[in-house]
Amino acid sequence: MALFDEHAPVLPAPRRRRPRVSVTGLWALSTALVALLVLTMLPTSFVIQRPGPVHNTLGTATDADGEEVPLISIDGADTYPTAGSLDLLTVEVVGNRDHTPSWFELASAWFDPSRAVVPIDDIFPQGQTTDERNQQSAAMMVDSQKEATAAALGELGYDVAQLVRVYALTDDSPATGILEQGDVIVSANGTPVSDTPQLRELIGAGDGAPVELGIERDGVPQTVAVTPARAEVEGTARWVIGVTTMHDYVFPIQVTIQLDNVGGPSAGMMFALGIIDMLTPGELNGGRDVAGTGTIDAAGTVGPIGGIRQKLFGARDAGASVFLAPEKNCGEVVGHVPSGLRVVAVETLDDALTALETIRDDGDLDALPTCTAG
Repeated sequence: MALFDEHAPVLPAPRRRRPRVSVTGLWALSTALVALLVLTMLPTSFVIQRPGPVHNTLGTATDADGEEVPLISIDGADTYPTAGSLDLLTVEVVGNRDHTPSWFELASAWFDPSRAVVPIDDIFPQGQTTDERNQQSAAMMVDSQKEATAAALGELGYDVAQLVRVYALTDDSPATGILEQGDVIVSANGTPVSDTPQLRELIGAGDGAPVELGIERDGVPQTVAVTPARAEVEGTARWVIGVTTMHDYVFPIQVTIQLDNVGGPSAGMMFALGIIDMLTPGELNGGRDVAGTGTIDAAGTVGPIGGIRQKLFGARDAGASVFLAPEKNCGEVVGHVPSGLRVVAVETLDDALTALETIRDDGDLDALPTCTAG
């Protein structure tokens, strides 16, 4: 008796049909993976801002030769020991026009409170090359250092002379061949010039007539004449001579700020505080770790900056307990202060000094102005 017939045809086992739900799920997963791959490869129109390096204005920095040097050094006056830190904050930008972050990176940054997703045009304007942007940023840093030095020395009672220097000529400038980069504009139509707004007023008062300018070129006085042209500036028609200027100063002592690979004007207030701390006995911050940001002008006015939220996280991560923030940035600060960090709102250099005095003397920090909703 045979248990089976070896000549009988062998039929395959019936295939089990996949449940409809399983097939649908596989298609959805495949579609999602393909979409994710496509999104990863597609260019974007955004960049990411994140906290950058933190620098103590009372400490050292790496120079162009890779050596550690004092971030601020002063010659021509007595300096005093400092302690703790007066930190300036920076913001790093991830991406540029040649290589933008992927959509996956953008999505990840969107849910990170220390990062910001920003339209690329806000950081890299159309028509501006990377070299042009870097040059502009470096120029603003140099200008910031000079304004900070003027504000600090003025606060301490030093006599600081202010100059108006030609930084660059615009395209098709009426002053081409007449003025040069580096010229100091001393007067306009016989009136001494001390700042750029005054120079604009004197040019506009002539209603298009040639302006006689007293200048100094390489220390040699000269008189030149420039015929202004009509142009639209910030939505307003004005008479212009086609130059951009920067304030320069004659300082009674030499202050050198060494900080490579950092641009922009946002470190001005912290530079000024560092200079004052070095030139005055005692510790301005009581030996504690304080961070801050803000532009500054020679009069000591503190102005707003970009990337305030990233700088708040950078300060917290660096160990600061108090953050000095420009009052005009308060709208961006409220609701975004990391745990453990106290924000003090400042409008002037005097406000910042008052805050540091309160910290040093263990005063009532709650009495200092802060950023509030509304």
